[in-house]
Amino acid sequence: MFEAVEDLVGEHADLEKKLADPSVHADQANARRLSKRYAELTPIIGAYRSWKQTGDDIGTARELAAEDPDFAAEVKDLEQRREEITERLRLLLVPRDPSDDKDVILEVKAGAGGDESALFAGDLLRMYLRYAERAGWKAEIIDSTESELGGYKDVQVAVKTKGGNGATEPGQGVWARLKYEGGVHRVQRVPATESQGRIHTSAAGVLVTPEAEEIDVEINPNDLRIDVYRSSGPGGQSVNTTDSAVRITHLPTGVVASCQNEKSQLQNKEQALRILRSRLLAAAQEEAESKAADARRSQVRTVDRSEKIRTYNFPENRISDHRVGFKAYNLDQVLDGDLDAVIQACVDADSAAKLAAAQ
Repeated sequence: MFEAVEDLVGEHADLEKKLADPSVHADQANARRLSKRYAELTPIIGAYRSWKQTGDDIGTARELAAEDPDFAAEVKDLEQRREEITERLRLLLVPRDPSDDKDVILEVKAGAGGDESALFAGDLLRMYLRYAERAGWKAEIIDSTESELGGYKDVQVAVKTKGGNGATEPGQGVWARLKYEGGVHRVQRVPATESQGRIHTSAAGVLVTPEAEEIDVEINPNDLRIDVYRSSGPGGQSVNTTDSAVRITHLPTGVVASCQNEKSQLQNKEQALRILRSRLLAAAQEEAESKAADARRSQVRTVDRSEKIRTYNFPENRISDHRVGFKAYNLDQVLDGDLDAVIQACVDADSAAKLAAAQ
């Protein structure tokens, strides 16, 4: 059934030998690439060996059961275990998103709903910061524009594994988990600005892009227009007496990135370039995926990140993900960063769709 895995067994053994050679680690970039591939293959090889071993064990147990009926129950247990291992191995063999191990730039924007939307954007930011803390990741606010009531009109956050873009357990990378968060998030609650206790509906948008390294996106400095201006806080009040804020426009594509949170112009320029690089990478990936739509049917997700994806209903303490039919009544815990069950529902639906397409 899994004959193709034998090739992966050979590749895994070859990688093990290479990584044991000290000379390989002289080239750090190559060593990271080999380590990443080795980490991807290890759980597949482990599951495959368990699958083969249980097959042998079932054969032995059946021979014993033919002589002693007391072994029949053991045959049944082993068969059930092999079914579970078979399903796990199938899931592990589903083609992985090549960006799964990447760190991300996450942006939350206030949408329809005015001040209430900005306050909700602040709630979403806190939720993601707490989730990153629970996951053992590092989150850093790159740029933000606060609203007068304390929420955010716009905020951009870099979320990364503490060790950087190294190998991670399959499916546990930052992009692998947070890529399902992109889309329109809707909230239903009584706003702080509502005096008559009426429930309002407002929304905030979340954009998640894998953070690009310099080797991922090549930017010609001649293609950039860099503007500097003074940073400003809520209500337009000046918070800086020098032109330290930076806005970078990529002229060939029109993509714009800006940053004003850092104290120096150089720091703001570096942060704006990080955002620009990630946006250009995301645009290039979307264009490539669009051109290859017919050829990539097996990789199409059921989870469309462009749609209204989720509703946060405060009166009922309910969270609903409309893409996969997930519903739970622990909204307070989710907003405190307990997002795993919501995200896992999206992961499971994605995997099921890919498995179905591969058959």
